[in-house]
Amino acid sequence: MTFKKPELKEDIIVTPRAAQHIGSIRKENAIPETHGLRVGVKGGGCSGFTYVLGFDAEPGHNDRVIESEGIRLFVDPKSLFFLSGTQLDFQDGLNGKGFVFNNPNAARTCGCGNSFGV
Repeated sequence: MTFKKPELKEDIIVTPRAAQHIGSIRKENAIPETHGLRVGVKGGGCSGFTYVLGFDAEPGHNDRVIESEGIRLFVDPKSLFFLSGTQLDFQDGLNGKGFVFNNPNAARTCGCGNSFGV
């Protein structure tokens, strides 16, 4: 009997709605199109880790550069470990508006959706 190695989903996916909102933020703040969106995690929050978003002019030395929906993402190796397969979405509904991380690696999340645990 042979076992098939499972496929690893390393990319972070940006939804069209999130890409549109990222474009609006760029325009409102005069952020050049050449800047990438830094996506990461840091320790903290009520569940252990919090998500980090921001613009950087260039990727770091060890960053993985991912293209999704015309957005260049810069992700450091540690963050990529926790974010592999994550979908970055933007929602504007009754529960508020903002970016939403649909992270398949999160074993638990907090009520606000801004932190997670593995």
